[in-house]
Amino acid sequence: MNKIQIAKNFQLWEFQCRGGTQLVKLDNRLLEKLQQLRDRVGGPVNLTSGYRTLEHNQRVGGSPNSQHMLGRAADIQVPGYSPETIARLAEELGFTGIGTYPTFTHVDVRKGNLVKWRG
Repeated sequence: MNKIQIAKNFQLWEFQCRGGTQLVKLDNRLLEKLQQLRDRVGGPVNLTSGYRTLEHNQRVGGSPNSQHMLGRAADIQVPGYSPETIARLAEELGFTGIGTYPTFTHVDVRKGNLVKWRG
């Protein structure tokens, strides 16, 4: 249903909640920054988690104040790049929330100063 091209390399369905609904909330700044990252790496940026409903966020153990529930966050994997390398590129591009995990990188466009962590 959400097979709508919303940026050069992204479709709306990629950001929809993975909890069984097709609901989507997406901050335009997140989309812009992800497209910049895609342009920088010259290859796919795969979203493993975009928007999350409250229920889905609770099921996956997300933070009660998760930026995913506001449409401001994505968990991503970039073939050929480590989560740490993607975190460094994300910081250069101006993402304001960056977390590295063993198999993915969390990026977000939260308001305020840069927040970084290791999961």
